[in-house]
Amino acid sequence: MRVVVCCAAITLAGCAYGPSGGRVGETGQVRVVATDSLPTPTAGDTIGQPRSYAIGPLDILIVDVLGIEEMTDREIMVDGSGRISVPLAGSIEAAGKTPEELAVLITERLRANYMKDPQVSVNVKEANSQFVTVDGQVLQPGNYPVLRDMTLMRAVASAKGLGEFAKQDDVVVLRTVGGMRYAGVYNLAAIRRGNYGDPQVYPNDVVIVGDSTTLRRMKDMIAILPAITSPLIYLLDNN
Repeated sequence: MRVVVCCAAITLAGCAYGPSGGRVGETGQVRVVATDSLPTPTAGDTIGQPRSYAIGPLDILIVDVLGIEEMTDREIMVDGSGRISVPLAGSIEAAGKTPEELAVLITERLRANYMKDPQVSVNVKEANSQFVTVDGQVLQPGNYPVLRDMTLMRAVASAKGLGEFAKQDDVVVLRTVGGMRYAGVYNLAAIRRGNYGDPQVYPNDVVIVGDSTTLRRMKDMIAILPAITSPLIYLLDNN
């Protein structure tokens, strides 16, 4: 079982029992709750749906209307208020809609302007509004777009995989739901073995891959004392 920590303060205190009978550790305003997964963000926590990308401000779209030259693979940026301007269709609210929903809306606008049977497609060229941050011991830390079915393993893979000193059993996912901050601790090796599922990640999540001090210390020792004539055996602690 993973432990999910609801974060709000640092001061330590005692333990209590939650309303469902599960044990809850109290650390000031920090609650440690025994559960199998982080709570799923609500519509108020992030624009969009769990499994379908929702367009947001500053995204860059490719809008194509079959048979209209000026609307062939036209690149359009969503403005800061979440709207786009489409020739013959006017200003349209795009934020919060999937590309498919926006294509339907543009089709309806064009049909209302006496265009017979318009065929519209919308694709996201650059997803600048919804991303997950991957940090710590990965090869390429940064922000990565959340498209369909983004999971923890896929988020780490987006950052080019684990770094040299990654601690696979110390991977934290930070998430805010309903104004409360949560932290879930995961073990990538256990996920690979199928001990539990690969958890979903959502826009605005922060993934932090831990650092193994043992691996760093071991490499330092090997660099100083190379095994020239015989193997070198180290007694390691549990860090």
